[in-house]
Amino acid sequence: MKKGVIAPIIETIHYSLRELLLEDANALFPIMSDENTMKFITPHPVKTLKEMESTVNTMRERRKSNQEVAWVIEDKSIGNVIGIFRYHKWSQWHKKAEIGVVIRKEYQNKGVMGEILPKMLYHGYINMNLNRIVGDIFEGNKASEKLLINHGFHKDGQLRETDFDGVNYHDTIVYSLLKREYKEINKEI
Repeated sequence: MKKGVIAPIIETIHYSLRELLLEDANALFPIMSDENTMKFITPHPVKTLKEMESTVNTMRERRKSNQEVAWVIEDKSIGNVIGIFRYHKWSQWHKKAEIGVVIRKEYQNKGVMGEILPKMLYHGYINMNLNRIVGDIFEGNKASEKLLINHGFHKDGQLRETDFDGVNYHDTIVYSLLKREYKEINKEI
């Protein structure tokens, strides 16, 4: 097994992204256990701190085997963890990964991802050598859809009833951005 990729610290004006650590489970638990925050991500948010610790351990194990890279997002002004950003389902052979993001509800729709995403796309294409980055979202997640479109992502299609929340089935809409498209948009790269 190859040595895992360490997530470098990535800075924006207001936010700092650093490698996910086991001790971050305490700060992430209130975010990832909130049903409203998680409604467009999973119908089954974590229920206990122990489950959150297990989730963090799984993400870190996937990092060691180069299947995933996860960062916590911190608000620089107060130093609090406000979310998580992941490149998961990472295939080095196919040079592709999927974005996974959870943001604390008080920070949603406040421009956090608009500030972070350009830096993370740069890291994905330039430092991780990805060719394809995917944004896989639940139908109805208008904020994420707008974010992806505003950053040049292409709607690949809609997968019908891919997720079940115990009551309803949910469609998934798949967006992608290819490296050549990214370079065309960001000509200075």
